[in-house]
Amino acid sequence: MLTKAPRGTKDITPKDAYKWNYVENKFREICSLFGYEEMRTPIFEHTELFKRSVGDTTDIVQKEMYSFTDKGERDITLKPEGTAGVVRAFIENKLYADTQPTKLFYITPCFRYERPQAGRQRQFHQFGIEALGSDKPSLDAEVIALAVQFFNEVGLKDLAVSINSVGCPTCRAEYNAKLKEYLDAKSDVLCETCLERKDKNPMRVIDCKNPTCKENLTDIPFMVDHICDDCKDHFEKLQTYLKEMDINFVVDKTIVRGLDYYKKTAFEIISNDIGSQSTVCGGGRYDGLVEQLGGPKGVSGIGFAIGAERLLLTMENNNIEIENPYATDIFIVTIGDEAKTKSFKLLKDLRTNHISAENDHLDRSVKAQFKYSDKINAKFTIVIGDDELANDTATLKNMSTSEQITIKLSEIVKELKTRL
Repeated sequence: MLTKAPRGTKDITPKDAYKWNYVENKFREICSLFGYEEMRTPIFEHTELFKRSVGDTTDIVQKEMYSFTDKGERDITLKPEGTAGVVRAFIENKLYADTQPTKLFYITPCFRYERPQAGRQRQFHQFGIEALGSDKPSLDAEVIALAVQFFNEVGLKDLAVSINSVGCPTCRAEYNAKLKEYLDAKSDVLCETCLERKDKNPMRVIDCKNPTCKENLTDIPFMVDHICDDCKDHFEKLQTYLKEMDINFVVDKTIVRGLDYYKKTAFEIISNDIGSQSTVCGGGRYDGLVEQLGGPKGVSGIGFAIGAERLLLTMENNNIEIENPYATDIFIVTIGDEAKTKSFKLLKDLRTNHISAENDHLDRSVKAQFKYSDKINAKFTIVIGDDELANDTATLKNMSTSEQITIKLSEIVKELKTRL
């Protein structure tokens, strides 16, 4: 047990860590282009935050949260998603008093107790953005455009953008009554989960994955067909902006998203993998969440989340290679104790000048040192022995071209700075 990670967690070793760094840095780069700044929130929050934001009827709150009572008898939960913590921080730090909109992004681990599978772990990682302080559809369009550009720049080209409107409290109340009437008439064909949902949150029934429910609910009424004039105008303007940016999309009436805080726009982005499809992004508008969590009235918001594990798996499925940037610039082969001692000054000079350098720490033979140099993909090597120390020169070898030059030891840093 001591040498095995808990079920649903996964080590990220050096052979994969550079891939994570690449997508994280690319996400930061794209967010910066759109004017989004980084927000970091705690790993755990008060449990009530997620109950009030995500919703008591969601699978996350009912089945999947890692919750516990701490030594101060406080109910604490490891965060299962990123939005609630960012909105809480937005309120606590009074970011609403600054110039609006407030445009934030985060990269964070999250925790959900669910069955581990490919691309889904109990500890997983999310990239996300939250844009607060505007209820205009232009911001919705920008959020979707940011996600699309990010995916394009990491190499995912064959994307399907699906959008929907899940209405607002004004039109949803009337729709929910109509939907509940429909579902009551279908009670005998609903699964156990949907029977519970139809009374607490009937729109979640649309999201059911049970084949029997899907087969028997083909004529279910959809929210987008019953939205009010304000929601309709918002949804039409969003489509106009997306078309202006040449972002191809479809209206998918079945998108409701799994969290209670969504209002008006909801969207998903699907990557058409080789031989399959994978949802790589989901998001939407959550007008009213700030007020619901104790913040000022009338502060709107919209955002999305991307699962890092799912993203990297999708990139792998699409044969997208990420180059490992961590090749060593130079490996110093030493012969004898004096040469090894003298190599430390050169190592310090190289590293001080931001040239990555290594030498041997296992007293390997010369042949073994060269083999190790190959294994770590060193770009250059030099050999330092008694002759080199006596003459203050060494042979600098380019490992990719096999070019060799004789150079003074004191000139190696200067020479490498011109070649790297």
